[in-house]
Amino acid sequence: MKLVYFALDYLGIDPRKAFTNFKGLFWYIKDISIFRKQYANTKQEFRVRYIPILTDKHDTSGKAWGQYFYQDLYVANRIFVDNPTRHIDIGSRVDGFVAHVAAFRKIEVFDIRPMAGKVKNIEFVQADLMQFDPALAECTDSLSCLHTIEHFGLGRYNDPIDVDGHRKGLDTMYKLLKPGGRFYFSTQIGPLRIDFNSHRIFSIQYLLDYFGDKYTIERFAYINDADEFFADVPLTPELIATNAGCKMGCGIFVLVKK
Repeated sequence: MKLVYFALDYLGIDPRKAFTNFKGLFWYIKDISIFRKQYANTKQEFRVRYIPILTDKHDTSGKAWGQYFYQDLYVANRIFVDNPTRHIDIGSRVDGFVAHVAAFRKIEVFDIRPMAGKVKNIEFVQADLMQFDPALAECTDSLSCLHTIEHFGLGRYNDPIDVDGHRKGLDTMYKLLKPGGRFYFSTQIGPLRIDFNSHRIFSIQYLLDYFGDKYTIERFAYINDADEFFADVPLTPELIATNAGCKMGCGIFVLVKK
């Protein structure tokens, strides 16, 4: 059944939404009847059009959970506390993390994708971070890359296909950062895997091996497969060996360049 839903979704057909809309017609017709009676018995100046929205009746006020929600708030708060001189972000979510930071300070965003619109406190540069610009060597004391590196080199976002794109991107970020600067980094964690062209999943050990001679780990947090958030936990041998029990969780590192 999941395979059927997956195939229909690729064709732009969502059977679950169609079923919800069908059920919604019954309460919508009932609500129209109540509304029309009230409208007829009161003096109103509004012109009425009937445009059914059938999926929101039993929705919640918002989504206060999930990998992006937790990581964006956690890292934005760390940057507020750490108060760097300059902060550059690489490809993180503009309508989440970047917006959080822009609410209290200037942030520069580098992304291979274009960004529409101009917003106070956000300076945008379109760039391929798999290519290093020597003019930017050690240009910042603070850098972030949240839930982004797993896509480098897979072509999903019109980036060049490069099987080593993630390492080239991480190498570039290392070169951008001044010694002693902080790197706020997150990515998907679990057993090593590539789901082409969607994303990579990194084991914690793989990331630690890369960070080893480059950074000191100041903080580690993670979101597990059940979308539970664990802040500032020790990187014990058991946690590393089991990838914090994750198959496709999110690991968040605060790193200091050696």
